[in-house]
Amino acid sequence: MRAPFTLLAAALLTGALAVPATAADGDGEFTIRDPRITESSGLAASRQHPGIYWTHNDSDDGAYLYAVDSRTGETVATITMTGVGSPRDVEAVSIGPDNEIWVGDIGDNLGGTWPHVWIYRLPEPKNLRDQKIRATQYVVKYSDGARDAESLVVHPKTGRVYIVDKNEKGGHLYEGPAGLSPGGTNVFRPVAAVPDLEATDATLSPDGEHLVVRSYFGAIAYDWNGGKLKRKERLGVPFLGQGESVTYTADGTKLMFGAEGADSPVEPQDAPGGSDSAPAEGGSSSSAEGAGGEGLSGDLKTGAIAAAAALVVVFGLRRLRRRD
Repeated sequence: MRAPFTLLAAALLTGALAVPATAADGDGEFTIRDPRITESSGLAASRQHPGIYWTHNDSDDGAYLYAVDSRTGETVATITMTGVGSPRDVEAVSIGPDNEIWVGDIGDNLGGTWPHVWIYRLPEPKNLRDQKIRATQYVVKYSDGARDAESLVVHPKTGRVYIVDKNEKGGHLYEGPAGLSPGGTNVFRPVAAVPDLEATDATLSPDGEHLVVRSYFGAIAYDWNGGKLKRKERLGVPFLGQGESVTYTADGTKLMFGAEGADSPVEPQDAPGGSDSAPAEGGSSSSAEGAGGEGLSGDLKTGAIAAAAALVVVFGLRRLRRRD
């Protein structure tokens, strides 16, 4: 019985401790190496530059965007936005039609007291180098009062802008006007509930058919359904620290999850499949548990499996040593 047990232990150890290989196309696991990026709060996959991810710091940094090469983790271009004043609490970045970058200066750490927030739009540069780019600034208010938010998505087909507010009891998807006006106030209105989740970021699939909203410890996938969200499934997310960002890869096959902090990691996960893989809604936990609790339970299950595998290996090796 020694040989079979040894093979089992080796298999478990390999599965528990294996490190994902870096994908050849740059959509594998990577670490953001730039020492200037200590509060990466948003992530967006470039469609124009394969393997490039746009990110930014949270606050107290300035009007900067960073293009990070996922093959090396190094910043290959720093964009300074002009024409936007001093950003206050930048929390999200998204790529819209025609390779335009949209930036959400929409955070409100004072609990939703700012009379307005801002969104910036600028063209993604064709050449990745340090440069200044003039951005268009939009003033945004919510129809039902000020609120904190960290999630902004732009529909890749229509170009319409949406925000998901951050609320520990669950929030809403807010829809902006069909075309934002740089000369007035743009009012965003709630169009769908996003319950059971304290949203820290969101991402739309490249075809505009699926939305994923994440919290610190979990995520929920939806069919976009014309903005009338249809819930598909709850997702576990890799624990990387303070989970602040998520984006679909440019080809839509994976989700990339990121976190705040110096040398912050970004890890891929297969994008949710079709409706056949979605669990029954009746199997979900009570909304009172909140997104963090339910997402954490998924992580704990994964951790428990890995821990159990490790224990089997340890005890098995001890048993072999006692026999020798």
